[in-house]
Amino acid sequence: MEDKLTYKSAMEEIESLVKLLEENKLDVDELSEKVKRMAVLVEFCKGKLHRTEEDVNNVLKSITE
Repeated sequence: MEDKLTYKSAMEEIESLVKLLEENKLDVDELSEKVKRMAVLVEFCKGKLHRTEEDVNNVLKSITE
């Protein structure tokens, strides 16, 4: 089991995978696995951003009432 994933570590991993793709450093045997991993990371980041936006909006709403 991996350590707790953070937004920062997910973005760093995505950037690393994108770089490998751009530089054609992934062989066909790795490509599918890496693209699937990237999709998981992107979904994690989207969820984290959405939850953070909701939290910030709730805080702002509570201080303006």
